[in-house]
Amino acid sequence: MTHHHDPALRPAPARTKAEPGTPSRRPDTPHDGSTAHRARGGRNGGDLVVETLAGLGATTVFGLPGQHALGMFDALRRSDLAYVGLRVENNAGFAADAYGRITGRPAPLLLSTGPGALTSLAALQEAAAASAPVLAVSSQIPTAGLGGGRHGYLHELPDQAASFRGVVKSVHTVRTQSQIPSAIAEAWTSALTVPHGPVWVEIPQDVLMAPTSLPAVTAMDAAPQQPAPRPELVAAAAGLLSRAARPAIIAGGGVVRAGACGELLALAEKLNAPVVTTFGGKGAFPWEHPLSLQSWMEDRHTTDFLEDADVLLVIGSGLGELSSNYHTFKPRGRIVQIEADLGKLESNHPALGIHADARLAVRALLEAVDERPDESAAGRARELLDKVRARIAAQELTLEQEVLASVRRALPDDSPSFWDMTILAYWAWSAFDAKFPNAMHSAQGAGGLGYGFPAALGAAVADPTRPVLAVSGDGGALYSIAELATARQYDLNVTWLIVDDGGYGILREYMTDAFGQATATELTRPDYVALAESFGVPGVRTTPETLEKDLARALAEPGPSVIVLPAVLRMFAPTHLD
Repeated sequence: MTHHHDPALRPAPARTKAEPGTPSRRPDTPHDGSTAHRARGGRNGGDLVVETLAGLGATTVFGLPGQHALGMFDALRRSDLAYVGLRVENNAGFAADAYGRITGRPAPLLLSTGPGALTSLAALQEAAAASAPVLAVSSQIPTAGLGGGRHGYLHELPDQAASFRGVVKSVHTVRTQSQIPSAIAEAWTSALTVPHGPVWVEIPQDVLMAPTSLPAVTAMDAAPQQPAPRPELVAAAAGLLSRAARPAIIAGGGVVRAGACGELLALAEKLNAPVVTTFGGKGAFPWEHPLSLQSWMEDRHTTDFLEDADVLLVIGSGLGELSSNYHTFKPRGRIVQIEADLGKLESNHPALGIHADARLAVRALLEAVDERPDESAAGRARELLDKVRARIAAQELTLEQEVLASVRRALPDDSPSFWDMTILAYWAWSAFDAKFPNAMHSAQGAGGLGYGFPAALGAAVADPTRPVLAVSGDGGALYSIAELATARQYDLNVTWLIVDDGGYGILREYMTDAFGQATATELTRPDYVALAESFGVPGVRTTPETLEKDLARALAEPGPSVIVLPAVLRMFAPTHLD
């Protein structure tokens, strides 16, 4: 397959003379009238930012320029960093989130002050919930205005950092140019310290704009240490698992992020322990393996199976709302929980808690446990899946199952997919074979709308060699429709499937079930095919019968495309027995 590398991904060359259309007011002259500025062509505080990012290993940054942040953006053209500009800060945050998930490195997100910064909050909340490394670098009002007063600066907030402290892992405030490299390196380390997550750096406008005499920043070492398991806890856990009669394993997103999937497979086979993956852990365990319980976490049969385990090993999951079948899970056996996020350790259920990186802990367990023969384990796993399939089959949901199967057949096995909060995604959480680790992603961490398409764009930037699929409903699509311009500008290999049911489908279903009728769920929406074509993006209206063919063709063509499926899908009954 041929893939295009758009020159727009590369920094623009420095201007050598005035070009047509140049604003009459110099862009490096602050609107507030302060004297912070720099001579054309010289280095400024913004250069210290981009030099530090490059020195830490960043190659690509996402963002949106703003008046206070112009020093950073001007410095980009003197760097080797590739810049990908989105049209809405929240979407830029989703793109950075996906880039971090795919590469495992923090994705720098460059933002302006006030409204621009605040617009990114929902994306940073998703990154925090999903443990995705994002390094947000925001401008601030000039240092003269800092301190909590009301000075009347454009974009001013009394305490901008306070808006982010409850969302990100850490906040890093810069007040002088000499602080920039260390603050960014500290933030980078924080983003990569398990659990991964978003971090926030803010730098005043005048610090970014002022000329600098500091030497250029060179390579920096900011590699964090991963927490190793305590040996006495490993020994205790190994004893429980080796002696268990009915062990089972829940594999969460921490397994994927730690790269522990190979160790998980070996441990499950050594213990003959059936494995279920959470929605965040999709792909952590082979879907068709004899010990696989797949991902039917919202099914009472699965919940009963896990409750019946006499020893349940939970790896990289906090057993939150979705992973506990909406807190209906009531374990009767012992729990061993391996978790890198100390705050999630035993937060929902008492356990033998091991605070450690999943790969290090599972590797240690693999060496410590005894081989456990059990000819019944695979049969019990198969029996559970048969019960789940029979229950779903009894609900007359053929259309939904066929649509999801068509998507799976059309998507190349090695291609990642990004799903918005829509009914087809809820099906995919339970029923979609991700094929490999770190391949299926959704906004199920924080649950905000609009994630799928901009996240897919970030993944396509991270790896342009594979087509990427985005899946949205028409409600979620309207959150990120502006990014069709981004997809076209950078010629990104993303196919966007929009399931158009005329409104917020899942909320329509929830409200109808709860109140007998739905309110505020119906939407007037555009002709998505015509809208895509107006951006220069090919669009196709499909049907359930032609979806597989149309989707496969779009994914095989380089560049962006849109597939619109008019269909009203329904959810399966997840928690009660029929």
